[in-house]
Amino acid sequence: MIDSTTTRRDGSAPVPPAAALSSAEVRAERRRLIESIRALRRLLDKRRSFELADRRRLNREERERDRAAAAHGKALQRIHERQVRQETSLTRQLDGLDAKRESQEKRALSVLRRESIERALGSTYLTASQVNGIGDGLIRDLAAQGIRTAADFKRVSWDKAPNGKGGEVLYIHRAKGGKVHITGIGEHRGRPLMAWRQSAVARAEARAPRELPPDQRHRIAEIIEAERKRLRQELAQAPRAAEAARAEAVKVHTDALNRLAADHREAADRAAERRTEFDAMAEQLLDLQAQLSTHMDQYGDVGRGVRRAQARALRPLPDVPPLPAVPSPRSPSESEPRTSGASRPKVDLMKATDGAQPHPALGVRASLGWLVPIVFFTMTAISGVGEQDATAPVWFRIGTRLVAVAVVADLLRLWIPRRRWRTAGPMPRGTGFLVTGTLLALAASGMFPDPELSSNGAPWAVSVVSAFFLVGGAVLRRDKGNGEDGPNGAAR
Repeated sequence: MIDSTTTRRDGSAPVPPAAALSSAEVRAERRRLIESIRALRRLLDKRRSFELADRRRLNREERERDRAAAAHGKALQRIHERQVRQETSLTRQLDGLDAKRESQEKRALSVLRRESIERALGSTYLTASQVNGIGDGLIRDLAAQGIRTAADFKRVSWDKAPNGKGGEVLYIHRAKGGKVHITGIGEHRGRPLMAWRQSAVARAEARAPRELPPDQRHRIAEIIEAERKRLRQELAQAPRAAEAARAEAVKVHTDALNRLAADHREAADRAAERRTEFDAMAEQLLDLQAQLSTHMDQYGDVGRGVRRAQARALRPLPDVPPLPAVPSPRSPSESEPRTSGASRPKVDLMKATDGAQPHPALGVRASLGWLVPIVFFTMTAISGVGEQDATAPVWFRIGTRLVAVAVVADLLRLWIPRRRWRTAGPMPRGTGFLVTGTLLALAASGMFPDPELSSNGAPWAVSVVSAFFLVGGAVLRRDKGNGEDGPNGAAR
């Protein structure tokens, strides 16, 4: 039976139960309820980490969609640039076909004239009657060296003798390469020889054709026209090829979005199921707390050993606020993929805070620019504010350095956790104002000991401005309606 000293929580006598239970059974049932509540609380404590993980998932999906859109835009830009380059090149080639036809005709005419001149020179034989001073013996010596016609040599020149003796001699340069010296042919016979060749070349050039034959001109025109037709076909196919490439890029982008949407729906369904489990556990916890309250009202206090456990078990369930951009099981539209024109805001992991303890904020970190005031105040803590140590009091020099050390410590306390990825976040609002005000205050304190600066009122003006910044920073820091320290609530 229940101990006669057991009373209800309101001090009244307990109501006898329908079935009498022993004191041990009452305590066992009380402990069973407490242990069940404790187990459910341990499970429900995982809800916050689950919600944060789901926030990171949503942000990751948003970044993946942004990357897919950026890759799609780059692909379309590359296709457009390739189309423009191709069309520009084809248009330039089409415009240059007339000049190309003229160039080919000139080149063909040049080849035709060169062949005609070479044939004419090859049929002009060297004889003794045509060159003054060269008899049959020299003609035979030239023939022995391969010089029989005007086409067999090009020019003459003077150079050292083959044996190195006798000074310079006349060399005849053959058309196929090399040079020879014919004994008996010197300056007096070399000049008539070159004059004879030049006259033969002049006659050959005069007789060479100056226009292309109609058949060659027609063949060149056919080649140019075929190339023009090919270029026009490629120019007409360029837009179609670009459109096919765009369609392929759109297909790849659509497949990527569909894959991301399918993954999002699957993850959203799992998250919804998990939230449903948490809601069910919360309801079960409330039922167990109601049973525990009823049991306490019915059987009263069962001893000092379970009082603290009872109080902890009856604590209200911690409220988990609704998270932005987290799809709810009752709003399936949130789990649908984003349309092309809509822009869903990214999830901000920065919870409302007083600025002292950072909360995770994915992708938001304190700026490296805060190293500038940290380094400045560190130097101030070492060297002071520029006061003259000979005239400034000891308490003044120590005080300014202590203020600089305090500012450095506070900045490091706020800045270092907000640089870490797990606790990333912007600096609290008003920090910039406080730092600026402290800087001006130290500057003003360094002006006061100087007689030249203190006489013109500059330290007092700087002090007033520093007070304005200090008061504004303190108001912003103490502002409880600060909301989230997101991009709009960053340190000023």
